[in-house]
Amino acid sequence: MMSTFLLTFAVLLLVVVAMAVGYLVQRKTISGSCGGLGAIGVEKACDCDNPCEKRQARMKKEQFWQENKII
Repeated sequence: MMSTFLLTFAVLLLVVVAMAVGYLVQRKTISGSCGGLGAIGVEKACDCDNPCEKRQARMKKEQFWQENKII
């Protein structure tokens, strides 16, 4: 009984570590497979006309990645 638990825990831990390493290596944001809000014509998640500085910096970084095909 205990060996089953330890084996299950080890497999789960291995999966979590693999996902974390994949995230760190790719440096991509997590996104859905259906296109999210972009699929229904919404270009941004917030309703404000002028995004905050943090959002503007992230948008510039995303634009740089797209222009240089890093994504």
